[in-house]
Amino acid sequence: MSSIPADQPPARRAHPAGDDGAGGGSGGIGRRRVFNPLNVLLVLGLTAAAFLYPYYNEALQAIPLIGDFVPGVGAMVVMLVFTMMAVGLNIVVGYAGLLDLGYVAFYAAGAYMAAWFASQQFEQWRFHFGAVGISPELPGIHLSIWIVLILAGIFTTVVGILIGLPTLRLRGDYLAIVTLGFGEIIPQFVRNGDNIFGFDLTHGTFGISPIDSPGFGALGGGLLPESYQTSFERQSWFFWTALVLLLITIFCSVQLRDSRLGRAWIAIREDETAAAAMGIPLMRTKTWSYAIGAFFGGVAGAFYASFKSGAFPADFYFNISIFLLCMVILGGMGSVWGVIVGGMVLGYLNVEGLSTIGTKLNEAFFDPVFGKQIEVAKYQFGIYGAISVRMMLFRPVGLIPERRRRRELEEGVHDESLYDASSH
Repeated sequence: MSSIPADQPPARRAHPAGDDGAGGGSGGIGRRRVFNPLNVLLVLGLTAAAFLYPYYNEALQAIPLIGDFVPGVGAMVVMLVFTMMAVGLNIVVGYAGLLDLGYVAFYAAGAYMAAWFASQQFEQWRFHFGAVGISPELPGIHLSIWIVLILAGIFTTVVGILIGLPTLRLRGDYLAIVTLGFGEIIPQFVRNGDNIFGFDLTHGTFGISPIDSPGFGALGGGLLPESYQTSFERQSWFFWTALVLLLITIFCSVQLRDSRLGRAWIAIREDETAAAAMGIPLMRTKTWSYAIGAFFGGVAGAFYASFKSGAFPADFYFNISIFLLCMVILGGMGSVWGVIVGGMVLGYLNVEGLSTIGTKLNEAFFDPVFGKQIEVAKYQFGIYGAISVRMMLFRPVGLIPERRRRRELEEGVHDESLYDASSH
């Protein structure tokens, strides 16, 4: 029996996690990422530039040629909200590998939480706690929007658990079909929830409006607005609040990715059978991903309803789920920073980009050449589909891929033989 020479160090076993996002640096799955001060400075610089955006937005829009393509502050609020939901969906799809086609259900549930607890929907009651900018004699339940955001997150977390427990036993296409069903049930429920045993819960197709605005009331001390709705910088305050919510979502997502739970999600994503054999509780771990993703979707829905001052069933159609999934695919499944880029790009195209591009094309080409104009925004989902197809063909890992996925596609995944049989 041969022995290893004393002067030869024992061979290190390559860990399958490598140095990607599952657990950290090149030392294996148990280590955190190597601290890079340049990355920290870059993130701080981008964050500062983002917070200052309302102050230089008009200057950017005044630049010839490119100014028309710069989104306004109000459009940026919508882009940030959808990016926040995309980062939440990435926890389910990118980390745990669960194909969720019903994420719009959590978005709708959060919006209606704001509608129930910050509007005049329930006129038979009058309860005020922390609401700002409204008369204390106004009927209905009026809680502070900051409390409503937390309640919406908790409510959608419970909804995510209730939906996840009976469905997450399924895999692949079967799971996608079931989540698709839930994504269709919730919008139909809110459309027809105006007469549930004689009780008006959702006000049907008309939706619920107006919804109270965020604000700081007397706590603002004159520096912060009492109510966003009555502030001269209404859009700026909504923008800053949406940006803070997105940053909190990013922080939680990054911390979860590098945690023990995040590593369990990635193990399930890579090989569910092997993960179960290693002792990972599949149902509990999957349910955690579904519940946490639902939390951020609910908070985003409640905040968006407050921004629009209403919750309307037309905002919660199935295509929203596909739109958010396209953001994750475009940016890179499992990559937080990639999903942020994908969310902002598609969010911009959806809010202002396609209509602006269509106007420029009509002015420069279609109207002078053909004498007709086209409405580019009408074909938005066809354009998103074309973008997704090209991404799958030419860059399947996304714009900013997760390091593990990029290595797997570039190098391939294979087992190396323990013995070299080539010399025998």
